[in-house]
Amino acid sequence: MGRGIVLIGYRGTGKSTVGRIVAERLGREFVDCDRVIEARSGRAIRDLFAESGEPAFRDLEEQTLAELTDDFPAAVLATGGGAILRESNRRRLREFGFVAWLTADPEELADRLEADPTSLAGRPALTSAGTLAEIEHVLASRSPLYSETADVVIPTGGRTPDQVALAVIAARGPGLDEGGA
Repeated sequence: MGRGIVLIGYRGTGKSTVGRIVAERLGREFVDCDRVIEARSGRAIRDLFAESGEPAFRDLEEQTLAELTDDFPAAVLATGGGAILRESNRRRLREFGFVAWLTADPEELADRLEADPTSLAGRPALTSAGTLAEIEHVLASRSPLYSETADVVIPTGGRTPDQVALAVIAARGPGLDEGGA
């Protein structure tokens, strides 16, 4: 296992917010895979899906994850919710370092996403169902992959981002140096 820390989970679980806090507390660099993809392509994730399709987006995501894990070996990395769909990504993330799966109940995720209009506007719909039905459907298919990839499951419901960040740091355990990127 490498020295990095990875946050995986469905959108709305707080990967980006918590990742920034973990990185700050540990004196590490924070890298958000989706933000890097958007910056490099000059397009929102939703637009990439619409214009190029999901397979093309997943190719770009896989390439970006490979570059980020090579370029920032001790960083705190937030992934997109579907990064775990490809075995090559799951393997790479496990090799990169400690993987924390941030979770929340589907109802809470729906409330979080609906409370943040930019979140829904910037992300593609993954099914034709409503927000809650989509979350339940996607979580049912992805949960085994999140579980396979993660070293620990961190529930985020009823916790502040600071509390979740502290839980990630505590779960990571002693003996992993705090060195920066």
